Amino acid sequence: MKAKRVADSITEQVHIIRPSHISGNNRLFGGQLLSWIDEVSAVTARRHSEHNVITAAIDNLQFKSPVYIDNILVLIGRITYVGTTSMEVRVDTYVEDHLTGMRRVVNRAYLVMVALDENGNPTEVPRLIIENESEKAEWEAGLKRYQLRKERRKEGY
Repeated sequence: MKAKRVADSITEQVHIIRPSHISGNNRLFGGQLLSWIDEVSAVTARRHSEHNVITAAIDNLQFKSPVYIDNILVLIGRITYVGTTSMEVRVDTYVEDHLTGMRRVVNRAYLVMVALDENGNPTEVPRLIIENESEKAEWEAGLKRYQLRKERRKEGY
């Protein structure tokens, strides 16, 4: 199985926020954002693994700033860590100013996706080629998150 680079599977999704995306507080409905994050993560993981995937875990979903009607929302997914059959995907969400192009952080989430074979069983994924210090730091942090998730499972989480 051929190893892949982080850049091989980066996924970007862009939305203009419409009234149908808004909660009773006139802000983006968190469930809508979670759906888009899961979708970006799945596309990223499919591109890396070349298989269908399922979501196994979502870590640390915190909202840093609000999103309103007519905002441009940008989601960017990238592989940060891979195991034998699983991949950790980081999805960063931003609001983009349509005049300046400046982006304001809305959210960062880490998801664990598992690759599935044609019978729906977990299947091996390609190794990840680390090309720079930023990717190395993400890999090391991903390894720590993997170990923490493993400990949580032992504790019944």
